[in-house]
Amino acid sequence: MKWQDIQVAYPNAWLVVEAIQSHQEDNLFVPDDLAVVETCCNGADAFAAYRRRHRANPEREWLFVHTSRPHLRVEQRPWLGIGMAIDESH
Repeated sequence: MKWQDIQVAYPNAWLVVEAIQSHQEDNLFVPDDLAVVETCCNGADAFAAYRRRHRANPEREWLFVHTSRPHLRVEQRPWLGIGMAIDESH
């Protein structure tokens, strides 16, 4: 699914998604095709679900996100071990 389709299907929701296809733009990871794998009640639950999935399958590209973000771009910070979505709306 595309990010815009996910936003329509899951309005105002915390999700764990898997990036099926992606590309790089400078230091940004940009998902092109996503699969929603879990819906969560809040950010803390989404982070816990992300960590659980990442521990079980670290080779896959997991993200926890809120659908209020207009665009999904993830700043790469390999030393943190977590992909951090950035807000480009400002």
